Amino acid sequence: MAKKKTLFECQACGFQSPRWMGKCTSCNEWETMVELTTDQIKFLKETSNSSSANALRKAMPITQVNEDNIVRFPSGSKELDLVLGGGVVPGSLTLIGGSPGIGKSTLLLKIAGNLAKSEKKILYVSGEESAGQIKLRANRLDANHDNLFLLSEINLISVLNEIANEKYEFIVIDSIQTLYSDETPSAPGSVTQVRTITFELMRIAKSMHIPIFIIGHITKDGSIAGPRVLEHMVDTVLYFEGDSNSELRLLRGFKNRFGSTNEVGIFEMNKEGLNDAKSMAGKFFNKEKLQSGSALTVIMEGSRPIIIEVQALVSEAYGHAKRSSTGFDNNRLNMLLALLEKKLDLPLGTYDVFINISGGIKINEPSADLAIIAAILSSYRNRELSAETLFLGEVSLTGEIREVSGLTQRLKEIETQGFTKAVIPNKPMEQTNIKCFIADEVSKVVEWM
Repeated sequence: MAKKKTLFECQACGFQSPRWMGKCTSCNEWETMVELTTDQIKFLKETSNSSSANALRKAMPITQVNEDNIVRFPSGSKELDLVLGGGVVPGSLTLIGGSPGIGKSTLLLKIAGNLAKSEKKILYVSGEESAGQIKLRANRLDANHDNLFLLSEINLISVLNEIANEKYEFIVIDSIQTLYSDETPSAPGSVTQVRTITFELMRIAKSMHIPIFIIGHITKDGSIAGPRVLEHMVDTVLYFEGDSNSELRLLRGFKNRFGSTNEVGIFEMNKEGLNDAKSMAGKFFNKEKLQSGSALTVIMEGSRPIIIEVQALVSEAYGHAKRSSTGFDNNRLNMLLALLEKKLDLPLGTYDVFINISGGIKINEPSADLAIIAAILSSYRNRELSAETLFLGEVSLTGEIREVSGLTQRLKEIETQGFTKAVIPNKPMEQTNIKCFIADEVSKVVEWM
């Protein structure tokens, strides 16, 4: 009698193993290994054999390969076009993730309405809401148009038949975890289902040159739910960030086969839905109410300089000293505190230190190190800093302040917003009206303060 073959698959990353494991060795998730049935194993073998047979092509020299002529079209949102690299690419497959209520469905319905008004035929597929619910949101977003078609369906075959019967020019899938295929012997949202459905959508996008936007759920740790292969299969991966209690939302690109991932789109949530933020001036700082423990700096979000306020609170500790930061790397905060204790002999080991970046934005570059130190010293000494001065510089472990990229562009933004002074690590290459104080060591910043 032949021995029964068993196969276990991780529901978080798609890793397969002949035996059960409590912890997946690929993604380190616990209790995610599920045993596949005989039909599922047979289906995997059939799909792998068919895909490998179709992939047999003769190699050719790269000098004989013709370039793809990519012609983008605007989405109706300048911020989304900026993140995508200049506009929507026909035949592209884009995945948008974000926490619940952040504005994924609102943004894509708004974009669908904009494209429908530009005489493009749009299909919005929703497996989570009824057509009546989407209609209520469309009224608020001013997205009603005869060229926008709604399909409340979770069966993949029905969705593919609708796409085949009509010539749509833009498709939205909300969401990938709710669709299922009858041909795949697995539950909706499982690794096998998500992988199969994404392959079908990718085939439709490439063969019919239709841009498809997919909404993906995220897990509690912030990553997109489903197998990791999902992010590898699509052309573009976008993440929504921001506090749900704040009106500002950030759309950040983590993968883009047709452009850069450095750009960030900034949106505002209001009664009319999710719209492009018209101006960033004053969104992340309050120049008139600058108190002790606050310092200003300029960070670069892609090619756009943004002035932000760094807030610090240093208070005497009762017991074990606490270190906490919101919007700033906690490990880097500990490094800067250790540097201040070593170089300036500040007894911060007996003080609680809390850091907050106003506006809900996250700092991902070291240029704000000097502003963090200035805010900590300001709170420690209970002394207000000048509201006309900004701090720019990366601080090393030796106490040296190093130069930052895009200094000229940052200084131009400072001048545009009416500031007059800046503490920087080196002299700018171009002449500016900003009065610059050169500080190449942390000790010089203390002397300046």
